[in-house]
Amino acid sequence: MTNPHEPFLWLPAQDDDPEALTLIVDTPKGPHIRRVPPALPLPAHLDHGPGAEEATHTAAATWGMPDFVFQQATHASKGSGRRELGDRLLLAGHRGAVVQVKARTIMPKADAQETVWIRKVAAKAMSQAKGTVRQLRMLPADMVNGRDRTLRVDGNAFEWIAVFLLDHPHVPRDTVVTWQPLGMPAVALTRRDWDFLFDQLRSTTAVLDYLFRAAGEPAVPLGDEPVRYYELAAADADAPPREIDTELVGAGGILFSVPQLPRAPAGSDGTNVHRVLRIILEDIALTPLGEPMTELNRFTVLSDLDRLPVSARAEWGHLLLDMLRDVPEVPDGHCKWRFRRMLDEDGTRQVIVGAATRFDRTIQGAFTAYVQLRHHEVTTRTGRTEESSTLGVLLTPRPGAGRPWDTSTVRVHGDLEIPPEDLQIYSDVWNRAFADGDVVDHDPAEGPPTPAAG
Repeated sequence: MTNPHEPFLWLPAQDDDPEALTLIVDTPKGPHIRRVPPALPLPAHLDHGPGAEEATHTAAATWGMPDFVFQQATHASKGSGRRELGDRLLLAGHRGAVVQVKARTIMPKADAQETVWIRKVAAKAMSQAKGTVRQLRMLPADMVNGRDRTLRVDGNAFEWIAVFLLDHPHVPRDTVVTWQPLGMPAVALTRRDWDFLFDQLRSTTAVLDYLFRAAGEPAVPLGDEPVRYYELAAADADAPPREIDTELVGAGGILFSVPQLPRAPAGSDGTNVHRVLRIILEDIALTPLGEPMTELNRFTVLSDLDRLPVSARAEWGHLLLDMLRDVPEVPDGHCKWRFRRMLDEDGTRQVIVGAATRFDRTIQGAFTAYVQLRHHEVTTRTGRTEESSTLGVLLTPRPGAGRPWDTSTVRVHGDLEIPPEDLQIYSDVWNRAFADGDVVDHDPAEGPPTPAAG
């Protein structure tokens, strides 16, 4: 029986796959059928247990970013003892998940017995996850991401969640698992749930944020995570925008509010413009690092950019492609700039994405000055300088065949200690009034029009 006032109903899929799930979601455009397929198939060359771990890694690396999925490079050690951290870690920004994958490798028993086994293995997995976090807080470990790059992980630098991930051919209906308090958030999922979240959101940061949010809700039966997702998405759609001082970015700033959890899967509009951000992320991930940059610096930049809300990515993709088409249309010797800025609601994280006609050392210097100036202006208004950061990403058209653009980045944090005379120069260049002959562009999200550099 279905309550007609509920935002959606869900039904098992009526097809040949009992592990599939069909959701009928009520959207502003009418009912939408969302089929949640089974989890990705296990790799044929691996045994069931390791195969489930590898498939879990593959889903997160494919729909998220391989740079955010980790496993241990070497054994952690303390004194004369050694302990292998066999968990998969999901890391982005200052949040981390310890993922304990457990697989049913023998024929399942009767439902009552299977429920007992699942609850037992879940409790064990949560205890193991707690031990992993404790070990990482006592002794940092070298972890290898999906690109075979090593990052030194200090457990004290992250807010942690424990994730029990079950691979099972048929979870008994209404199976809810519990565990002893861990001193940190924890959530239980099936592998189908895991794949659904990554396919739906296409962002590691968004998945981590969801897991922390779900951990604060009452437990749901294993396999029902898509149902809970759409319950929370419906609540997001009905929630009023939060108040934020738009003047923090300067006169003309606007409030841009989107649901934290989109009802439609990322990229479902058929345009593929959401992939623009993924391409930019890949550009950053694949760029060789020069001195003194480290993999931790790269991880931080990728994490900052991956914070862009999922619901806003298609619109940003359209805008960035429009920028790239527009900036070459200037007389020789001139450079046209276009910018979009976003400041998080807490006022401490700013992302600037821009496009310019060309790239050279002069353009690089001008863009660096722009990022530093906007960081200084915002932190002066918020008074939260030490905890604030600004990431700038500049796209410049690349003539000829092959890549459509080049990507360069600038990231600043805290008090930049810009000499007053330099700050005045930056302001004179980027905040000056219109003058005859300037090539200018104005994007509503940027605030006042900004002249281009000639």
